[in-house]
Amino acid sequence: MSSATRPRRICLALPTDRACTETIADIGEEAAYAATTFGVEVHLLILDSSAPSTFADHAKAVDALPGAVDVTVHHLDEERQRGFLREVIARARAADAAGAPAGDPLRDPELLLDLMLPDAVSYGACTNRAFLLAAALGCDSIHRRDSDSGYQSLDGRRVFPIHHELLSLGRSGAEAADGVTENALDPAHGDKPVSMVGGSFVGELSVDVGEIKERDPAIYREVVSLWAPPEWSAEEIGGLVEESFVGAGTEPFRADRSVLDVPDIWRLDMCNIGFDRELYERVPLPPATATIGSDYFLLHVVRHAPLPAVVHNRHIVNYYTPERRTGSGFVAYQLRFVKFLLSMLYLHPVYFDLEAAGPALLDEEHRVRAGAIAGFARRSARADRAENVRRLDVVDRCYRELGGKYREFADHLEPLRERLLDEAQADIEYFALLVEAWAALVAASRATGLAGPPHRP
Repeated sequence: MSSATRPRRICLALPTDRACTETIADIGEEAAYAATTFGVEVHLLILDSSAPSTFADHAKAVDALPGAVDVTVHHLDEERQRGFLREVIARARAADAAGAPAGDPLRDPELLLDLMLPDAVSYGACTNRAFLLAAALGCDSIHRRDSDSGYQSLDGRRVFPIHHELLSLGRSGAEAADGVTENALDPAHGDKPVSMVGGSFVGELSVDVGEIKERDPAIYREVVSLWAPPEWSAEEIGGLVEESFVGAGTEPFRADRSVLDVPDIWRLDMCNIGFDRELYERVPLPPATATIGSDYFLLHVVRHAPLPAVVHNRHIVNYYTPERRTGSGFVAYQLRFVKFLLSMLYLHPVYFDLEAAGPALLDEEHRVRAGAIAGFARRSARADRAENVRRLDVVDRCYRELGGKYREFADHLEPLRERLLDEAQADIEYFALLVEAWAALVAASRATGLAGPPHRP
């Protein structure tokens, strides 16, 4: 069947490294809803980095999903993901050797493999793998959810975000106007495609720093303000602190609201997002390891390009898994938070460059110019580290003032300082490299496909 006659094909993606059998049941229900309501072909992609026993439990949860027409489930462990990536990288290198426009980034296949599937947790890398697999499956859009979240309900029925995502993604801004409750889009953007549809979350803060706020609001303000650009005024930084990590608060869903516009990205979360292929097949996410927030880059691209998007109120329910707050889990999560703060030294200049470029980020067909973004990242890598040294100093002082496990974390952090400074700079350099290799990897993914049978047809 040709792409012109087959049903629209979508990828509903769930990356996970923790037990989430309930989430699998929920997302299976969302996949069936999408296929039944919109007549699409759904590829439910579970990228599973969990331990073998947990993977086995997840496989049982997949087996228990009710049968649904036009829903195919792919449950991939890291070994199968790695095999796919090796084949894609080899194919991209072969094409490069034959004269395809890819170049230097493909000369180190093991580095590329490590950027796509690192040993450490990487929110950007796991989503990048989903992007390439969506390309291999021939999907027109990707819809990402998280394993530590669930869905709201109204009158006993689940409220699925994919409803709004499928109403608008891929349509032009002008065409999408009839599927939203409010059209605020400047007609000048009406011919551009809706590249992103998303909502936020209700429940606990998206970043696990609420306990700091409860212990000492002043320290909370000082620590959270560290992710602001140092050039900002005190008023701007104060506004950022108030808006940070709160999502949509706690108000439950009562009726649909959806706004078509160049998006307010403060009201979007990566557990509740859909992207059109024309966006994610052109630009990947930063592959930084052990760094929260590394998967939000495309929101800034859409905002500043500018491209149309829809922001809706079918918010995901966010909750914390217990390991975040005790023992090694607490240390690991707080380290990811610190690395997030350090990443801002390099990401904020890129965001400013995106804003300055504006419409020049798009070519004549409204596609993102990836080369410009790679250049912004490479320039940012030359930033003076002094600001990051200051950030580490502030975290050290504040956490010691909090005492208890926070003081213990400060002791843990102290010998890691130089390594973390080096990693933050390397992360932005690796991002530039991956952007430069991305077009070749996407083309190779399309040519490779996903070998082997699905876990469940």
